[in-house]
Amino acid sequence: MLLAIDIGNTSTAVAVYDGEARAASFRVASDRGRLADEWAALLASLLRGEGLAPEAIDAAAISATVPTIGAACEAACARAFGVEPLVVSAEVQAGVPVRCDNPAEVGPDRILHAVAALHRHPPPLLVIDFGTALVFDAVGREGDYLGGAIAPGVGVASQALAERAAMLGRAPDGPPPTASVIGRNTVHAMQAGAFYGYAELVRGMVRRFKDELGDDATVIATGGWAGGLAEASGCVDAVEPELNLEGLRLVHEAHS
Repeated sequence: MLLAIDIGNTSTAVAVYDGEARAASFRVASDRGRLADEWAALLASLLRGEGLAPEAIDAAAISATVPTIGAACEAACARAFGVEPLVVSAEVQAGVPVRCDNPAEVGPDRILHAVAALHRHPPPLLVIDFGTALVFDAVGREGDYLGGAIAPGVGVASQALAERAAMLGRAPDGPPPTASVIGRNTVHAMQAGAFYGYAELVRGMVRRFKDELGDDATVIATGGWAGGLAEASGCVDAVEPELNLEGLRLVHEAHS
């Protein structure tokens, strides 16, 4: 069985695959202070909680946007499961050409966006990752990864506003309960600005990407903030929250 670990800045998604079927999945905090032994114990405990024996894991694949956690998880896989994980990069993936100035600096999560999206949809493609950062990844008509754009995620922007503005606190995530862009109090105004402002940011960026990729480009949303914002933007064709885990499975399959 394959253990797939997708390490993001805020959370880490973990899945166990038996062939193409997903046997279990988890999400834990991306704790930079967690040691390799602690990761080993946590992963083994999560598996046992789903009735899966750690001994059943005979392969692992890792994508890490936090290098220190990636190194800890690599060591954890060796200690808990006796396997050396496949670590995704621009060079170690499923054969998607990377047409960037410096392919080595492209994050593995962005490579997985392209790998998994191409497995499910014909190009051209635009993958939008609604996570800690708001990331736009473009896949050209020939199936090449072209690059993209990166902006602060809505959660990061809202937190920065609360920290830098003396009279504003941290508003709850999501749209205002009135579903109106005109907030009648400070909290609702902050919610409206973050939620609807980012929906329009996405709409405008999609228009600009389609100017270059073509109007027939399929727009795919992933990441923790994808659901509500994708719908509010009105320009997303598919929401696929666990895109990167499927990408890890495909990259492992390509190297098996």
